[in-house]
Amino acid sequence: MENKNDYRPLADRMRPKSIEAFIGQKHVLGNNKPLWLSIEQGNLHSMIFWGPPGTGKTTLARLLSKKCDAQFLTLSAVLSGIKDIRNAIEQANQYRDVYGKDTILFVDEAHRFNKSQQDAFLPYVEDGTIVFIGATTENPSFELNNALLSRLRVYVLKSLSKNEIKEILKQALMDKKDGLANYGLIIDDEVLMKIAEVADGDARRALNLLEITSDLAENKTISQDLINNVLKDGSIRRFDKSGEAFYDQISALHKAVRGSDPDAALYWFVRMIDGGCDPFYIIRRVVRIASEDIGNADPRGIRLALDAWEAQERLGSPEGELAVAQAIVYLACAAKSNAVYMAFKSAMHDAKELGSKDVPLHLRNAPTKLLKELDYGKDYKYAHNEPDAYVPGENYFPDDMQPRKYYSPVNRGLEIKIAEKLALLRTQDEKVNKSKL
Repeated sequence: MENKNDYRPLADRMRPKSIEAFIGQKHVLGNNKPLWLSIEQGNLHSMIFWGPPGTGKTTLARLLSKKCDAQFLTLSAVLSGIKDIRNAIEQANQYRDVYGKDTILFVDEAHRFNKSQQDAFLPYVEDGTIVFIGATTENPSFELNNALLSRLRVYVLKSLSKNEIKEILKQALMDKKDGLANYGLIIDDEVLMKIAEVADGDARRALNLLEITSDLAENKTISQDLINNVLKDGSIRRFDKSGEAFYDQISALHKAVRGSDPDAALYWFVRMIDGGCDPFYIIRRVVRIASEDIGNADPRGIRLALDAWEAQERLGSPEGELAVAQAIVYLACAAKSNAVYMAFKSAMHDAKELGSKDVPLHLRNAPTKLLKELDYGKDYKYAHNEPDAYVPGENYFPDDMQPRKYYSPVNRGLEIKIAEKLALLRTQDEKVNKSKL
């Protein structure tokens, strides 16, 4: 006979059974941390869990009710209305009358409730009929009424680290009752870490991926190739008017512009137009060329490409195609730089590999009292108030990431001047950084 738990997703089955078994959020659940102290002292209070998906908001609310021996009721702000709120309040009153215990009312996606729905909670939060626990991925300062927010304590949950997610995955693989221990799966640490990386701080996403791959694994082995195949995006769209020859021609046009040959670029352009190619496909590629191969060596290039696009829209064929030809010739003759393109690729690589790093507090906006109390914007220096509108030595990267130098201007066109300016600013940075040693 199959275990009824088999019908629930792995991510649901693997919810921790106690606060002590909860992984992550040590900044609020560690020893002597605010939420942990409240639990230990039995000081159950209304609160908001604000954080990205898969960080344990729902699980934490359930564990709090268990730890404090309270009734646990749930509402979804997507599916519930005023009637549902009133029914929950009635249940809470009955539970207190019969058992003399608290009721935790957990509201998922609390930011989805409108003003009148949020107002409906106020008297019952105020008189203690319910302990309100809301979960939101959105900034509560903007999404919750001030009246409700003032009665709640906000706990900011963070994306889980790769090591924390790896630990959760290992638990799932070793758990015989609710996990995958009985599947006889073979998976090494490198593959586990791959799953943890692509989960990007979301434990639910990691467990879902583990469950999917466990069902697909041949010979019970979860390999890197299997992970990559599951993650592969099969929805890449291709223009297929003329098959491989079409793509060869657009490649030739691009490379002729990059190679500063306006005549060959024009030839491939008219070949494609003559073959019935949509001119808007070509002009989209021309705009791309303006950024990828000319860049800041001649910033006028992208403007001319966009002007050609507008001319094609306004005039149609064949008149508009002359403007496209003009842009192609200009770009082929312009100074070349792929510095922005290479910088973009390097930054994109770091964004994917390093995950969702937090924005440093001093760079965050603080338009509300709550955010100011959380030190958002503290010690930020407004560049326009500094000499040359520059703050030497300031760091604009995440706190736990070494600053990068993605953009390296070439010695052509306008980028000569850009390089000179950046060199001057970096000299100022070096002086300030040396003085801090």
